Amino acid sequence: MVSRTFAEVAGRWSIRLVPLWGIAVMVAALLPFTAVAQVAGKQLLHGHVPPAIGRFHLQPMNPLPATNRLNLAIGLPLRNQAALDKLLAEIYDPASTNYHRYLTPEQFATQFGAAEQDYQALINFAQTNGLTVTEMYPNRTLLDVSGTATTVEKVFHVTLSVYQHPTENRTFFAPDTEPSIDFNVPVLHVSGLDNFELPHPANLKKNPHNGSTRTPSGTGSGSGGAYIGNDFRAAYIPGVMLNGAGQTIGLLQFDGYYSNDITTYESQAGLPSVSLTNVAVDGGVGTPGSGVTEVSLDIEMAISMAPGVSKIIVYEAPNPSPWPDLLNRMANDNLAKQISSSWSGGGPDPTSEQIFKQMAAQGQSFYNATGDSDAFTGAISFPSDSTNITEVGGTTLTTTGPGGAYVSETAWNWGLDNGSYVGTSGGISPTYPIPSWQQGISMTANQGSTIMRNVPDVALTADNVYVIYGNGQSGSVGGTSCAAPLWAGFTALLNQQAALIGIPTVGFLNPAIYAIGKGPGYSADFHDITTGNNFWPSSPTNFPAVPGYDLCTGWGTPAGQNLINALVVPPDTLGIIPASGFIASGTAGGPFSPASQTYFLTNSGANPLTWSLVNTSAWLSASASNGTLAVGATNSLAISLTATANSLAVGTYTATVNLTNWITHVVQNLQFNLQALQPLAVTPGAGFTAAGPVAGPFNPIAENFQLANAGNNPVSWSLINTSAWLTVSSGGALAAGGTATATVSLSSSATSLAKGTYTAIVWFTNQTSGGTISLPFTLLAGVPLVQNGGFETGDFTGWTLSGNTSSTLVTSNSKFVHSGTFGVALGPAGTLGYLSQTVPTVAGQNYLLSLWLDNPNNSTGATPNQFLVQWNGKTVFNQVNIPFTAWTNLQFLVTATNSSNVLQIGFLDDPYYLGLDDVSATPVSAPAFKAITKATSTFNLTWGTMSGLIYQLQYTTNLNQNNWVNLGKALIATTNTATFVDTNPITSSPRKFYRLQLLP
Repeated sequence: MVSRTFAEVAGRWSIRLVPLWGIAVMVAALLPFTAVAQVAGKQLLHGHVPPAIGRFHLQPMNPLPATNRLNLAIGLPLRNQAALDKLLAEIYDPASTNYHRYLTPEQFATQFGAAEQDYQALINFAQTNGLTVTEMYPNRTLLDVSGTATTVEKVFHVTLSVYQHPTENRTFFAPDTEPSIDFNVPVLHVSGLDNFELPHPANLKKNPHNGSTRTPSGTGSGSGGAYIGNDFRAAYIPGVMLNGAGQTIGLLQFDGYYSNDITTYESQAGLPSVSLTNVAVDGGVGTPGSGVTEVSLDIEMAISMAPGVSKIIVYEAPNPSPWPDLLNRMANDNLAKQISSSWSGGGPDPTSEQIFKQMAAQGQSFYNATGDSDAFTGAISFPSDSTNITEVGGTTLTTTGPGGAYVSETAWNWGLDNGSYVGTSGGISPTYPIPSWQQGISMTANQGSTIMRNVPDVALTADNVYVIYGNGQSGSVGGTSCAAPLWAGFTALLNQQAALIGIPTVGFLNPAIYAIGKGPGYSADFHDITTGNNFWPSSPTNFPAVPGYDLCTGWGTPAGQNLINALVVPPDTLGIIPASGFIASGTAGGPFSPASQTYFLTNSGANPLTWSLVNTSAWLSASASNGTLAVGATNSLAISLTATANSLAVGTYTATVNLTNWITHVVQNLQFNLQALQPLAVTPGAGFTAAGPVAGPFNPIAENFQLANAGNNPVSWSLINTSAWLTVSSGGALAAGGTATATVSLSSSATSLAKGTYTAIVWFTNQTSGGTISLPFTLLAGVPLVQNGGFETGDFTGWTLSGNTSSTLVTSNSKFVHSGTFGVALGPAGTLGYLSQTVPTVAGQNYLLSLWLDNPNNSTGATPNQFLVQWNGKTVFNQVNIPFTAWTNLQFLVTATNSSNVLQIGFLDDPYYLGLDDVSATPVSAPAFKAITKATSTFNLTWGTMSGLIYQLQYTTNLNQNNWVNLGKALIATTNTATFVDTNPITSSPRKFYRLQLLP
């Protein structure tokens, strides 16, 4: 996600002020940094004076202070560049003997790094001329140095001046002329001689209250329908069992993050905890800054797509730092085979382009977010048009619902949003010629170029994405930086599958992606995005989404296992249709569906071929184990479940069937999954959280669980409980389709517990086909769910403040204290302030949310004001212009959707203060009858209650019809039990069925 600053918008129109430069700029930019010998021993460098100085006729404000220190990165050109380009072409040509035969960093340095004597000469030159060498690199392509402005000016024969930035509210420094250097060894580029364009994150956070006109799709599992966690896998790789195990993802960052945000995201999204390693570059990052949203988002997206990844390495450098410093560290470490960056800034960088080539030679995949400013119209910030990495655009995704299947996508474009035009960036590079793998595509409909590089290459969702960042903040965001780390996570799945079949990593994917796009399997491997565009007023017709490749979404988004197979296994003359195994599911004992799949084997080669099949699974069988195929022939092959599948215990089973073409020796695999589901179902699917004072009473005290056998065979079941403060009912047997009830209750031991939080697990065990269902239970003895709900710490401990929190304080002023010593005075004017807290809950459990509010201002006017309450993003109370009032208890019945839910309170009061105190959340038992007794002509119905809640008793005479009738008026509970006497139980009908409802 690109953060839309005024600088970027202004930068775009500034280029359009001089359209006559177009051709000249393009020609010059094709060789932007060639070193030209001017006199003996001196070379002139190019591309170091920001073009904006001449374009805007900027005049120096003053010299850069002589004592200012500059950190520079001096790049040396690679040796044998023609040989490197030839090798890279062979590495990514499936027909070459060098296909996927990658180099190590040591091999790359030996073959292509600068000569050792040249690198040492540069070190000596820097030290001799007063520069301090701060970092040396093993590939000998880069040297980091530091020096005062005076020293830098002398070494590079420039004058460094300070200018007013033409489009940003800051100054910048830059040389007055192109630098030259009295050094015989060729120098490629020097990073750090100016700070005109700083690296900026592709980070555009959207607040639902900021006046945006966009309409999010709202089909995700996160707050407000935003996409989170497994939503991405459900949409793009449904049924894929790969999770990134054994792989390492690298993330390039110019800022830091809070690790607790990642932990919270994993918890809310139901994801495992992934190991994070921070690598400090150029001193690293201390306290996270304005780019914290970007860093958190990148980590969370990578984990969402590859939740089993072994490690994520976050390479952190302060902003500004030279791009080559980060990239060179990532390449020379060679630890992460999939890398993502959501930052951009600066012009073409030849030193970094060399490093991208090193990564490709080592089998590393690098993904870059193209940006969020709609279609490119001029210069493109580095590295969004590089030909040596994969550029990623964005889409707006629609699914069937939370955790649901893919429905459709369109090119992401919000149009005008908060003063900026926002959407997926793409266009034509003014610098780089079209690479070979991008040639051969019709550019008529998509308005692309046949001579210059076109971007992006691929896309993923960039809209309505949930992120947790900034030490506890959260929200829905949009941007291509959602998409780039998702592609890095997807590549971890590719490389996991490659490792499983013993082949190298996939490396630089563009040659393979474009081969698929131009081939017959494109529609099966990609979601082709054909609607939408990245138009904006300065580019009103460029570029539309069209069938096939386009300049807003590239080739589109992944279509599950099909694309994984296509990218991992090289094209072969033995074709297998369909190209993936099936996922069979059913209750343990069977039957399973599907039970078989027919495959068609084809020979697209020029010669007959022989093939063989290897199947090591006892629960699968194939109709043939080998065969021959004439040229152009097609044979069928059936793969089916065996009777062994019916004897498998509850669990998920994976098998791989390998098919070998003995002419090409290429092995293709079909992965099959069998899900023997638990026939024993337990409802509700979570235990209760009981709360109350030490020694009780606690609420709830018991819960009934409905057990059902969804299978075709009888099931014996039991309950296992290891907690002394719980008791459970005994087990039993269930016939096929049968049901039963089990009860879990607090025992008398609960009342003897000391103050604290106690947890327990009860296992519902299927003793017939195996497997358990574990339900967690929690007992809070003297521990409130809402921490510091009475503010008796004297401060906001346990709470997070956000928004306008001026005039918001904890006070002992009696006007704002309902009970105890402290309360809160809420007095921000004009815009809302917020107090929020994450409350531990049980998914599906009801809670009584209670708080006390007053408006004590009876002298200067009570309004305008506003007070709202939100539970997990849903507004349950919102009132404006509350009149003068004494303390009032507000109560709301809410339901937990996750293991933790966010309580947020919003407020403003222009003339004075609102008072808030005693905020609590108490679990509420599901309404259930305790006793039903029959007298001579009456029925007495008794049930447990909770003070303040509303209960409605209803009856019907026919369970096959939904015609329940209220029996009496709704009852507001004031005690722990309630009884209703039905004085006419059977005279009006031969039978009655009763039910109890808890009203909101």
